[in-house]
Amino acid sequence: MRKILLSFLILSATLLASMTNEYPSQKILDSKIPIVDIRTPGEWEETGIVENSITIMFWNEQGGYDVNAFLTELNKKVDTKKPFALICRTGSRTKIVADFLAKKLHYDVVNILGGIVYLKAAKLKTVPYDK
Repeated sequence: MRKILLSFLILSATLLASMTNEYPSQKILDSKIPIVDIRTPGEWEETGIVENSITIMFWNEQGGYDVNAFLTELNKKVDTKKPFALICRTGSRTKIVADFLAKKLHYDVVNILGGIVYLKAAKLKTVPYDK
């Protein structure tokens, strides 16, 4: 009986986890869903960030990454049992990371399409990055 219950719980978590794609909008910004910015500090300084976003670099300037370090920071700063969003410059990096988090770790992730470039073009508010 325990095995059946455990199997059901694992299957439920898998079925409930998802990745969705959404363009940046005021609705997302107002929703208070945590937004994790996975760009580099140089990019944060260049364009600013979404107000109250959580800055956790995934890829460094040389293209290297440390999945365990990223996940450690993510789990410290975000309640990964609840939906959260990812943003990068154009949405291509977040698509990869969001897909991984949804499929492998069963997180509910929103991939912000078009990234900060689209957000700024849509004249949505950013704030300067403060180290």
